[in-house]
Amino acid sequence: MEVASKREEERRNSPESSQSPYLEVFCKTSGKFRRFAVGTIAGFAVHVINRNLDFGDASALHVEAVKEGEEPVTFGPNAILVNYGSGWKLQTVTDEGNDEAVRMQQMSKLFPEAMKSPDFQLKDMNQVNSGINFQYIGKISLVFAFMFLLGGILTFLLENLPAANISATFSE
Repeated sequence: MEVASKREEERRNSPESSQSPYLEVFCKTSGKFRRFAVGTIAGFAVHVINRNLDFGDASALHVEAVKEGEEPVTFGPNAILVNYGSGWKLQTVTDEGNDEAVRMQQMSKLFPEAMKSPDFQLKDMNQVNSGINFQYIGKISLVFAFMFLLGGILTFLLENLPAANISATFSE
């Protein structure tokens, strides 16, 4: 991290830093700076950064501009990357440590009605997906029994219908 902060300090103090033809985004996962042309869309920058990461590394979710003592400015996927001046640094935000947020997002996609209720409590994904129990198996078995019963009744009725005299209609 010290190398990155020294590099950032040198870049900020250089005379051409205000008119640089590129922007540097610091990747938290790899610890490297990636350079992008002025006017690059943030979604493309995230794609390029994630493509260059090693397998198993935490991927970037989005880019944000940060400054000590200021609230970060988050760039959406269609936003154009901008340098806000001295003290501001562009960096990636990773999904590392956001397991709870990812689980909440998955739950909101699976059960949107439940997320709207005021008494919603987040359960583990294991509890949500463990819907196969004895009651579930019993209901499935009951449905199969009714299907076979209905099939048997229809077969019995069709076999015992009186034979139709089809030849009488064709003899005329």
